[in-house]
Amino acid sequence: MPGDPVNVVLVGTLQQLHAAFATAGWSQADRLGLASSWHMIRAFVFNAPYPTAPFSTLYLFGRGQDVGFQKAIDDSPRKRHHIRFWALSLARGEATLGTAGFWLNTDRPPDDARVLWVGAGTKDTGFSLTQLTFQVTHATDADTNAERDYIIAELRKNQVIGDVASYQSGQHLPIEHVNHYIADGEITMASLA
Repeated sequence: MPGDPVNVVLVGTLQQLHAAFATAGWSQADRLGLASSWHMIRAFVFNAPYPTAPFSTLYLFGRGQDVGFQKAIDDSPRKRHHIRFWALSLARGEATLGTAGFWLNTDRPPDDARVLWVGAGTKDTGFSLTQLTFQVTHATDADTNAERDYIIAELRKNQVIGDVASYQSGQHLPIEHVNHYIADGEITMASLA
């Protein structure tokens, strides 16, 4: 099933990515498992804070997300800003950009490498029932453009990213230097400080 649209690309190491979101006051999501799922259910039912709540697994590059970050809204587990990231080597991204091979890459670069962090940011607004699987899940705001802009503004405000540029779908990214959704096709890219 289609998932959250890609709308942010950051360039840097995993350590820089962690530091940037920590500085901005975001928490890394727990890995999805039995214990974290049970904790999430309890938090949902009692509307108790769970700042490191897990994300469902979405797939890009033939694998689930490498890391995810979130920021609760009103200390509620039901509402949060969140983003999932998948690592893609700079060389692989440059060599395959504009081809199907870019999206079909399954290789995860090493944690210490400077990479493209391809992200899908959305805002959870409550909970809903998935019609195809009948699972209880988060409902998301349809405007992923607003969430992309919010995430970039948070990182800018905390001075953890450098220059920011937006690119239209199909437009070449200068990587050698550096539900129902409403999406304008832009991906915002910035280098981690």
